[in-house]
Amino acid sequence: MLPELTDEQKMLREMIASFAKNEVAPLAYEIDREERFPEESFRRLAELQVLGITAPAEYGGAGAGYMEMCIVTEELAVHCGSTAATYADHADLCVDNIRRNGRPDQLSRYLPPLCGGNLIGGLAMTEPSAGSDVMSMRLRAEEKAGDYVLNGTKTFITNGPVGDVFIVYAKTAPEKKAHGVTAFIIEKDFPGFERGKKFEKMGWRGSPTGELVFQDCRVPAGNVLGEVNSGARVLMGGLNTERIVLGAMSLGLSRGAFEYALRYAKERVQFGKPIAAFQLIQAKLADMAMEIELSRLITYEGAYMADRGAHRDLNLLAAYAKLYTSEVAMRVTTEAVQILGGYGYMKEFPVERMMRDAKLQTIGGGTSEIQRLIIAREILK
Repeated sequence: MLPELTDEQKMLREMIASFAKNEVAPLAYEIDREERFPEESFRRLAELQVLGITAPAEYGGAGAGYMEMCIVTEELAVHCGSTAATYADHADLCVDNIRRNGRPDQLSRYLPPLCGGNLIGGLAMTEPSAGSDVMSMRLRAEEKAGDYVLNGTKTFITNGPVGDVFIVYAKTAPEKKAHGVTAFIIEKDFPGFERGKKFEKMGWRGSPTGELVFQDCRVPAGNVLGEVNSGARVLMGGLNTERIVLGAMSLGLSRGAFEYALRYAKERVQFGKPIAAFQLIQAKLADMAMEIELSRLITYEGAYMADRGAHRDLNLLAAYAKLYTSEVAMRVTTEAVQILGGYGYMKEFPVERMMRDAKLQTIGGGTSEIQRLIIAREILK
């Protein structure tokens, strides 16, 4: 059953939907073509007070929850997957991680500029040889003279080429494996921090992705997030909400493609009638609408449970949401291209971009294969 939205949540949806339609959508083609970070949209999201949507008001946040974060992410993704990706990475993977795990001095230092849009945040977990097997990471952090010195590389980092602050996971006690990982808050100006290669991508082209390189990068001991050698707890504590928020992004992409295809099917005339009058097109539209509704139900049930601390079944539900909504997004966007025919294959029509953006939904945040393993493990307990 879909949780009933409060009046405040309905107002938030209306506000972000209007912003996305009038300000984000007109930039979507341009930032995709130019692979350009939409700085103007990011600054406006700060003005709308949603960059720190789960952060306490005393630090400049909205003091809201994951329901609200999903609402914002979904409405942005309806018109631009890249903007939704940049937003979710900043608001969820960086800001919310600091909110949940930071000490008071870290909250005071980082949350206000992150919530205000003065700093762009990100998270660095993946490495060239550590993707799904994240605990095989090789980035090493050694304690020296009260600081930590990091050496290694992170890759495929959303906001990497433009970010100012990153949560970075490194091995502090390699012999302890998963129990020897520590999370750090790292600023771009720390000595030894460099940006590496910026990647050219199939989708999310307006959300820059790149490498982060650490060459004797000195990080103050006060920038440990959580406790030393407890980074796995920080990491795992945010995976479920990340997957639910990614579900909202997939839902938004599906909605955007479906709504465009539906309008087109009503207007496109072939053989003397709108193509929406043909049963094969109607069957496509019916399946798309049904899967979008199911995506909405599972995503917002997950957000509702996360806001209430109902974590007993959240691991399973988050995997359901991530897996189902991402594969629906791929199916729906592909069918939208099919409905538009030759026009759907042209870049001037948004469904082509939406289909490219949707593919990463089945990869990032835990692949579809990993989600199936999680589900199998949970149901076999």
